[in-house]
Amino acid sequence: MFIVSFPYAVHQGGYWAIFAMLAVAGICCYTGKILVECLYVTGKDGVKKRVRTSYGEIAEQVLGKWMGKVLVSSAQVIELLMTCILYVLLAGELLKGSFSTKSMPLSAWICLSTIPLLFCSFLKTMRRVSFLSLWCSIAHMFINIMIILYCLTLVHQWQPLAVKINPNIWTVPISLGIIVFSYTSQIFLPTLEGKMVRRERFNCMMHCTHIAAAVFKAVFSYIGYITWGENTQEVITNNLPRTLKIAVNVILVVKALLSYPLPYFAAVEIIEKAFFDKKTIFPSCYRENVSIKWWGIGLRALLVIATTLLAIFIPHFALLMGLIGNFTGTTLSFILPCVFYLSLKRDELHWYSKLWLLFIIFLGTLSGSIGIYYSFRALVLAFQGRSVIPWSHTNSFSKFDDMAANETLQISIMGG
Repeated sequence: MFIVSFPYAVHQGGYWAIFAMLAVAGICCYTGKILVECLYVTGKDGVKKRVRTSYGEIAEQVLGKWMGKVLVSSAQVIELLMTCILYVLLAGELLKGSFSTKSMPLSAWICLSTIPLLFCSFLKTMRRVSFLSLWCSIAHMFINIMIILYCLTLVHQWQPLAVKINPNIWTVPISLGIIVFSYTSQIFLPTLEGKMVRRERFNCMMHCTHIAAAVFKAVFSYIGYITWGENTQEVITNNLPRTLKIAVNVILVVKALLSYPLPYFAAVEIIEKAFFDKKTIFPSCYRENVSIKWWGIGLRALLVIATTLLAIFIPHFALLMGLIGNFTGTTLSFILPCVFYLSLKRDELHWYSKLWLLFIIFLGTLSGSIGIYYSFRALVLAFQGRSVIPWSHTNSFSKFDDMAANETLQISIMGG
């Protein structure tokens, strides 16, 4: 869902935002690969052996059982479930915005969009999840093609000189926040690599997907921004004519619902391994033939319902998610992979590799701290009942603070 806000990132960050799309892709590709490397140890014969299966087990090895596995697993579950809630909330808002009727409040649209998600309770393998994710990607490619084709019809009004070379220094972190959260996939990578038929092709897969994503995002963002220039909206679909906007929003709803199974399935796997495994205090939710027990399906369905209820009832949820997401996102995707790799592979690394890892840790800490600050500031404004609209002059905070708070809301909605 992130790419529809990328032209606005160029609006805020200029050419620096386009450069960041390429640079962040490279960093996230690197941290993803080293995270998976931490799953393996190299024997004296030079053969690598997979001795760990999850992000939590890597953390347990480095930080100790309680500090590592429990804290990292908790952060993962929070991040994953908040992403699930975001998709449900976003689907409801898109439906309400496209087919607005006074008789159906937002909560009704959210409940309606949740009905097909109850079938996620029956998912057993990553293969099924991958199939749904494939259609999710196809749906979004269709959206991107529609938007690009419409932009090409307006080539006569393109404004290439509108892209800033020296943007406002205060708006660059806004662009960076949108971009960083569009590349974070480290939570899924240990599970994904473990399910691959040919694990030796993992690095090749990472290179191909990140290069393709970086190039497409840069081109899409540039074309989208020069089409509308300073009138570029936070979500590019808002610049489209009404009929096309409704069509794109409906497809976005489908994409949001197809995006739900991946974080949901990853969260279920972590919870089941922590509480419903053979070695835990609760009995396993699987039979000997690997089928799910009826009460296991019921618990999974309750988790879907819980994400729906949280999307409806938590006040200022998007802002709260921005606060927690800025912490868990940068921690899990930038900082911890480098910390774990330094700890587990330090004897195998050259000094320049260690220096590069330390730089990524610093960058993740800096961007996360900035995101947490603005998310917290926006949350304070919201709980005080004060406007976070950038053109509002009712707050006692400065205009810049209001703008930063509003943009944090946009980042949390689009990136989580």
